[in-house]
Amino acid sequence: MLRRRSVRDYAPDPLTIDEVSQLLWAAQGITGQSGGRTAPSAGGLYPLELLVVAGSVEGFSPGVYRYDPQTHELRQTREGDLRGELAAAALDQIWVREGAMNIVIAAVYGRTTGKYGDRGVRYAHLEAGHAAQSICLQATALNLGTVTVGAFHDEQLKDILLLSGDETPLYVMPVGKIRR
Repeated sequence: MLRRRSVRDYAPDPLTIDEVSQLLWAAQGITGQSGGRTAPSAGGLYPLELLVVAGSVEGFSPGVYRYDPQTHELRQTREGDLRGELAAAALDQIWVREGAMNIVIAAVYGRTTGKYGDRGVRYAHLEAGHAAQSICLQATALNLGTVTVGAFHDEQLKDILLLSGDETPLYVMPVGKIRR
């Protein structure tokens, strides 16, 4: 925790599949037989969706991938290196383009508002914060850099990621090797 810092300058080296796997598990991985995950979730309703915008990951072609916590797998939903488009949607923040990949955290509010009403939106935001902090701490432990980005055009991001109408993007987190 002492070493965790926002990192916006990345080396051009690719990430490994093991690094990507560990970061995603840290955010939403299954931690027990009951299906509990690494981040606490109000009512165990898990409103978050994780997407990876890969550009430079060993063994992965560039594209958009959706994380499935149940199987701990990524499923490609779109081909091509979209980091430039993602950066443009994120108000031209160059670190979004220069990270080896970006993790996008989105919420499906209906999963929590169905039980908790409007307060469910707050619970989804809290869970997103828990997951993002876990990614930050795991990245630090792996000697990787990341930063949380909340400034972006929602509709542009939804178009790039092919998000459904009920998915709302909350965070963009570029990740890369730390430039030495």
